[in-house]
Amino acid sequence: MSRTVIIDPVTRIEGHAKISLHLDGDGRLTDARFHVVEYRGFEKFCEGHPFTEMAGITARICGICPVSHLLAAAKTGDKLLGVTIPPAAQKLRRLLNLAQICQSHALSFFHLSSPDFLLGWECEPARRNLFGLMAADPDLARAGIRLRQFGQQILELLGGRKIHAAWAVPGGVRIPLSDAAKAWILERLPEARATARLALERFKPLLDGPLQREQQVFGQFPSLFLGLVGPDGEWDCIDGQLRLIASDGTVLADHLKEDDYASFLAEAVEEWSYLKFPYYKPLGPAAGMYRVGPLARLNVCERIGTPWADAELADLRARHGRVVTSSFAYHQARLVEIVACLEAIEQLVGDPQLQDQRVRVRGSLQCHGAVGVSEAPRGTLFHHYQVDDHGLITRVNLIIATGQNNLAMNRTVLQIAREVIPGPVAAGAEIPEALLNRLEAGIRCYDPCLSCSTHAAGQMPLRLQLVGVDGQLLAERSRG
Repeated sequence: MSRTVIIDPVTRIEGHAKISLHLDGDGRLTDARFHVVEYRGFEKFCEGHPFTEMAGITARICGICPVSHLLAAAKTGDKLLGVTIPPAAQKLRRLLNLAQICQSHALSFFHLSSPDFLLGWECEPARRNLFGLMAADPDLARAGIRLRQFGQQILELLGGRKIHAAWAVPGGVRIPLSDAAKAWILERLPEARATARLALERFKPLLDGPLQREQQVFGQFPSLFLGLVGPDGEWDCIDGQLRLIASDGTVLADHLKEDDYASFLAEAVEEWSYLKFPYYKPLGPAAGMYRVGPLARLNVCERIGTPWADAELADLRARHGRVVTSSFAYHQARLVEIVACLEAIEQLVGDPQLQDQRVRVRGSLQCHGAVGVSEAPRGTLFHHYQVDDHGLITRVNLIIATGQNNLAMNRTVLQIAREVIPGPVAAGAEIPEALLNRLEAGIRCYDPCLSCSTHAAGQMPLRLQLVGVDGQLLAERSRG
């Protein structure tokens, strides 16, 4: 008689999902699945809207990373208009994305994941959260909150609001950077840098000690990696070209054109999840599994190009090799990218061209279809729009970062489950809290963003059931 273990919902992620573990009649693990159980339909209800509204509409997809969709939509609009945006607008968009990556990574590391590292996997759920971290290490918790605030405040200084600011538009941006905004950024940069240094000082010793096992079993497997790189192979978060590498460092494809994404990316579907399963088309679903996000960006680039970030990138590679295949290393990769963002922000605000007043160009519809690509905090993001003669949307396809990591997330859950459930599970057996948390933590490595909902703090309900094939409840554990 086969059985299924359900973890529903998965907590401390952005959105709603569940994990199921499938056991055979002897109680041995046969499969593990990560289910996304919410459906939102943005691709469909964007139809009929002018493409010029897409930046404002798609920013509403997510309250944590609205900037990512805002920029991808604006870049797609640029191509539909056939315009080249002014240099100041290009740099301001980059500044916006750097601030977005910084604040999102701060949320992921300090709020969602660090309670596991610093409080322990076995710590009770009521205390294993941001509030527990504030009690145990108030200086680090406060610094993490302030770092996220730094990134969010830049978003507000540029766009007028922290969330859903329709500031980037087809043709550029709405308004330039003010003197007051520049002064504020320069004033707060030293504190932000100090916080990044503190986080690295607290986290890296854990990698050498208590977190060694997690680095080996939390998504440690070969795969492909996809991300943007600059003209010389440097780290880029918005304007580079697509590069795909294998886990041995071989560059499988370089200078890929986002307009041709359908020739190299395919999207599989499964009946048990609303999240699609993209893969590298030439190799098929199994061999074509790839990962995106901070770890992928650091794997595909040759260098970052700023001194402190390059030193931290060298440390990451010294620990894991030139291409890092452990998904647990996403956490360190986020800290490396925070450093990279802070150094790049400092360079940008010192560029006199950043405050040029010419930040937008006008144009008219030049084509009926375009694809925009950008790097969201969680990875490469594609927006594909088709429009009619009046510029009204007829079709939308969005390939989001979390979807592109879907195959890898499912494999990670299975790998962790096999590690923590090495033998058969007897009917009625107690389900340990640490098992639930480690399975969830495997998903948190990828920082999936499933909807506008955010579960950054507090006590969330979680239910895990062991159910027989006939529907009989064999074991249950609840919290919250």
